[in-house]
Amino acid sequence: MTVSEGNEPGWTATRAWVHRHLREGERVDSAERLRGGWTSQMLRLRVSGPGEGRQLVLRSFVKPFYLRHAEGLLTREARILKLLGPTAVPAAEFHAVDARAEHCDHPSLLMSHLPGGVRLQDAEAGARAWLLARQLVRIHGLYVGEEDRPRTYQPWTAPERVRPPEDTSRPDLWARAVDVIRRDPPAHEGGFLHRDFHPGNVLFTGHGGHLRISGVVDWVETSWGPADLDVAHCATALALLHGPAAGMRFADLYTAAGGHLTGSPRAHLYWRLLDALAFAPDAEKVAVPWRELGRRDLTPAALATRLEAYVAALLARYGGG
Repeated sequence: MTVSEGNEPGWTATRAWVHRHLREGERVDSAERLRGGWTSQMLRLRVSGPGEGRQLVLRSFVKPFYLRHAEGLLTREARILKLLGPTAVPAAEFHAVDARAEHCDHPSLLMSHLPGGVRLQDAEAGARAWLLARQLVRIHGLYVGEEDRPRTYQPWTAPERVRPPEDTSRPDLWARAVDVIRRDPPAHEGGFLHRDFHPGNVLFTGHGGHLRISGVVDWVETSWGPADLDVAHCATALALLHGPAAGMRFADLYTAAGGHLTGSPRAHLYWRLLDALAFAPDAEKVAVPWRELGRRDLTPAALATRLEAYVAALLARYGGG
């Protein structure tokens, strides 16, 4: 097995581990790096053998920070993929996991390859947002028994960690926003969350009337918490990708698709800002893979401007008092 963008060092053990989980007579002919992620390395494996060939995906954690958390992340994703197997959610089929790198060179997960691709362009963004909202409602509607519930959500920022853009002319706006998340979390009804649901983790096929979601990926952060938090995360991503108005519309699309959010604007604002402020100053974490996928217009300056405008729109609509 070779990687199409150059041979990767230290993959001998991983190759052998993958081979042990193939069907009899199968072999991996090639491995191609998949773009669009930054937490892990994703390889598409082309497998041949008796019968029709197939493709698998190998997810490996190689960065030092994620290596420290790989066992928990991959164990959780493996468990969630098994849980989703019998459902209508278009998730990958679980094949094998080595979360502690006991057999692989790096902690790894082997799963099926889903059709379609990530789409981040402005064209058809509105149609995709509607499909995203409908898919998220279905995910939140899954019945999960108490014994299968994932961990309680973890916030991705805190008031002391938020850093506004250095050249902002609206420091008071940021201070108001940070004050909102200084409050205790609002009382909420917990539910099943993807927790990292955004356009970069959803695959699409077709166009126009044939546009469809073909896969939802990256289940390592799956959690138990308020639906508002999943909606907030997707809305922030849409605001950064397509402008603040796109982010503001997403909650309305979600409720129109049958989803239920908190009835309190004050509580909803808390969850929206808890997510949005996690991108200050770290929007580059998502922008790097987005630019790799063609969105070269998403410069640090453009993202900072969109994030600030989005925070202002949230405060204006839901109130910051």
